[in-house]
Amino acid sequence: MFIRVLGAAAGGGYPQWNCNHPNSRLARNKNSNAIKRTQSSIAVSLDKKKWFILNASPDLRQQLWENPELMPAENDPLRYSPIMGVFLTNADVDHTAGLINLRESQAFNLYATERVINVLNSNSIFNVLNPKFVNKVPIKLDSYLELLNADKTASGIKVKAFAVPGKVALWLEDANKGPNFGSVDEDTIALEICNEETGASFFYIPACAYVPDWLKDKLNNTNLLFFDGTLWTDDEMIKQKVGIKTGKRMGHISMSGEEGSLNIFKDVKINRKIFIHINTTNPALLNNSSERKVLENAGWEVAYDTMEIKI
Repeated sequence: MFIRVLGAAAGGGYPQWNCNHPNSRLARNKNSNAIKRTQSSIAVSLDKKKWFILNASPDLRQQLWENPELMPAENDPLRYSPIMGVFLTNADVDHTAGLINLRESQAFNLYATERVINVLNSNSIFNVLNPKFVNKVPIKLDSYLELLNADKTASGIKVKAFAVPGKVALWLEDANKGPNFGSVDEDTIALEICNEETGASFFYIPACAYVPDWLKDKLNNTNLLFFDGTLWTDDEMIKQKVGIKTGKRMGHISMSGEEGSLNIFKDVKINRKIFIHINTTNPALLNNSSERKVLENAGWEVAYDTMEIKI
């Protein structure tokens, strides 16, 4: 199974368009230690010919351009795409807006929880996804689903979605619905992706508010994990005066600290651990930062655009 990182940054990308934080300035000036990243998304394939995208970022068109294997080849029909389907883990703008790029009457399957599909159906802009071509498939939590190619044949990839701690998408928050703004289990999900033939699998968790014991147990002895790396410290955006929210308020665990992912996962056996969905303020974005050394010494990597892994 081949995994391609299409985008490794959090919402807004790196550098964010309106951010003049030192991290963003370094990336904007093309500093070699500050590699630019587009918004979070990965793609999965068994043969590098048929691909499934996990989360459709607003940068999707650029990401396809930078990953030509996900675009038509010379001998393909005049209208064709190797994108067989898209799987959404939530309704965040940085994970759904890219669907608009896929509006050209091209057949593919769109997988999401019924909650997220209802959100898409209630927003008329997503009507550009012609239902004659785009098949919306509601998924059930905690059970395997075989992904289908655009022509409805079996892909050989199965996915199990399960709820993780998080919150409803920012643009759907309702302060009148309690302390977590009306969030339900289907608002934030994680994915276990498996090659049916070989049994190889990995986990993709781009958003997670905290790590309960059951999640540590679930991830123990896994081969590969992509995990929420949004912030280094919970209050970094406030302290650096570029935002007004903590990571917890946004539904994201921080990397550092007693309750951070580096500490929480220190005794969990995971063969390869990669942070993804990294905010423009996170110092771990910089190749030469002390924070990067800390996470690398803890056995973690930081995802970057076009990164490829084979399992």
